[in-house]
Amino acid sequence: MKFLIVGLGNIGPEYAMTRHNAGFMALDRMAAQHGFDFTMTRLAYTAKWQHKGKQLFFVKPTTFMNLSGRAVSYYMKQENIPVSNIIIVTDDKDLPFGKLRLKPKGSPGGHNGLRNIDEVLNTQEYARLRVGIGSDFSRGKQIDFVLGEFPEDELIQLPDYLDRVGNIILAFCTMGIQFAMNNYNQ
Repeated sequence: MKFLIVGLGNIGPEYAMTRHNAGFMALDRMAAQHGFDFTMTRLAYTAKWQHKGKQLFFVKPTTFMNLSGRAVSYYMKQENIPVSNIIIVTDDKDLPFGKLRLKPKGSPGGHNGLRNIDEVLNTQEYARLRVGIGSDFSRGKQIDFVLGEFPEDELIQLPDYLDRVGNIILAFCTMGIQFAMNNYNQ
């Protein structure tokens, strides 16, 4: 059984440690812990890893956040992975830092990366794991906030936070979405 795990973010060193790159960071953390590497391929950095008899295909789109659907659609077709076996990992400003929420489907909730995936796939019926980044910004400063780096106190907590994201991804792929939601949603 194959799974497509997509971490959303923006490429380039200027975005590497920004809140908007929480999806990239989570997949990079998993790669470091489990010993697999990403390679630049068409539309994305990709990696493959076997876990408990499952084939996990990881994607970090290089299309920039607002065009993420192109990479998701391409690798979904290329790897012949059904939409029910896709999980998108993305930042969420509507959740406080440290909170995680897995859902089997839903609206983009103002997230341009999810909106583009919805449009390209023509469905909202895919799992999304929202990584809370908080909303400590004043009116009109949302872009500066999401494209800003995590403050030092959050950076200290980030490794444990990203480990929890990895645990949810593995639970989704091995035990199913209901198990993962029941055991990890806060």
